[in-house]
Amino acid sequence: MEQRDRKKSDVIRWFLVFLAFGFVGWVYEVAIVWFEMHLGFANRGFLWGPCLPIYGIGGLLILLVTMKVRKHPLLCFLGVCLFTTGVELLASYLMEWWMGSFLWDYRNTGYGPTFEGRIALRSSLQFGLMGMAAVYVVYPLISKVVEKLRVKLPKGYLVMTLMLLAVFLVDLVYHVIHGSNAKW
Repeated sequence: MEQRDRKKSDVIRWFLVFLAFGFVGWVYEVAIVWFEMHLGFANRGFLWGPCLPIYGIGGLLILLVTMKVRKHPLLCFLGVCLFTTGVELLASYLMEWWMGSFLWDYRNTGYGPTFEGRIALRSSLQFGLMGMAAVYVVYPLISKVVEKLRVKLPKGYLVMTLMLLAVFLVDLVYHVIHGSNAKW
């Protein structure tokens, strides 16, 4: 029974980590539009809620990809840069196939060399730095907070997670069916 509870706890923890990375990505994207592009607030998300699933998935995958090189920060950084650039490129093609367009275009942005406006050198380097922060700062912090919640408020922790899951799934299913929420 204890191993089953541990597996359930791990699934919940990874879901909360996914949401946290998705939220950090949403804040990052909104900040770029607001401060760098000077366009004011724009929900850069695919969803209504403040979560970019690509950052959530990317964050989880970065944790997996860097597992064996975390003791070597330079290798970790290079691995994150290559991995995130590949994910961004693949995501752009999938979005274009599914929804008819992708949600960014690096051409004429000052982000350095680009490939079809889908990936750019500057964004790859920024994602590398963000990945390093995810591995060495954000994930350890989130893990501590989640563990404290799980231990101190076990029922509240489960109820909160189920509510977040329900809201996220409704938002996701709606936007997969009806298209992206992003407008800017």
